[in-house]
Parts: sequence; structure tokens; C-alpha cells
Amino acid sequence: MHPIEEVPAVHIGNPKTLEFQVARTTLLPGILKTVASNRNVALPLKLFEISDIVVRDEAAEVGAKNLRRLCAVHYGKRPGFEIMHGLLDRLMQLREIPCTKDGSGYCLEASEDPTYFPGRCASVVAKGQKIGTLAVLHPDVLKNFELNLPCAVLDLAMEPLL
Repeated sequence: MHPIEEVPAVHIGNPKTLEFQVARTTLLPGILKTVASNRNVALPLKLFEISDIVVRDEAAEVGAKNLRRLCAVHYGKRPGFEIMHGLLDRLMQLREIPCTKDGSGYCLEASEDPTYFPGRCASVVAKGQKIGTLAVLHPDVLKNFELNLPCAVLDLAMEPLL
């Protein structure tokens, strides 16, 4: 574990509690805590959050900027990757962004990230820019939140879609 000062996040100068000494850089932990709190309700759980995250930006006046993100999860007996893929397709359809490989619309590109199950992770690329991830969470991540069923995730930057 790294000292909190070494975490590449925006640090809050005078936090009320230790839990809030850094601004969140992703919505995923919060939504997984919600899943963990509700894992005893009828399955599958389908949750989403649209909110801001904070990232360092040396060019900004305050050294940081807010980015609007969408994070959606499907938690159940089956991962629900196809459900999250359908959600992505519908969001893009509503924004009139076609599914293309020529760079004019959006597409999925295979990627790897230790947060996600190997071979079950894709970058969402829109107009040549990576805007998110569609994936199944790695079992070790699920275990950290005391979850024991598979979970698919869609994590998207919203500004490029507006």
C-alpha cells in the first residue's frame, strides 16, 4: 500500500474524515459499494451513476478539473456483458453516433486492465478517442467488495458524447 500523498489523485486540503481526503477519480468503487450493500435483493442488480470525477490538470487554475462520467454495472448469476454492450449501443444510437471502424463513429477495441477479467475487456473508442471501458470485473476486485457473482461494467466519459 502506498502513502496517501503518492496516490495520483487530487488531495483535499482539510477533509472532514479520512475517507474523503482524496477526490474520486472513478465512479466504480462507489457503485460496487452500493452493489455490496444490496446483494441480498433479487438478482440481477442493474445500477448506474452519472457524476463528476476529479483529475489533476496542471493547466487548470486550481490544478484539477471535473469530468462527467457514466458508470453502469450488471451484477448477477451471469456477467451481463451483453446487457452492458446493449446499453452502450443504445446510448450511441440516441447520440446518433454510428458503430463504425473508420473513426467516424464508435467501436470496441480489445484491451487489458488488471481491474478486469483477462480477455473480457474492451476500450470504447469514439471518433478516434478512447472514451471508456466495457468489461467484466476480475474476481479479485469482486472479492475486495465481498461480492461473489460476476459483474459487467460500462464506464464512459460523457463530455465527448454531448
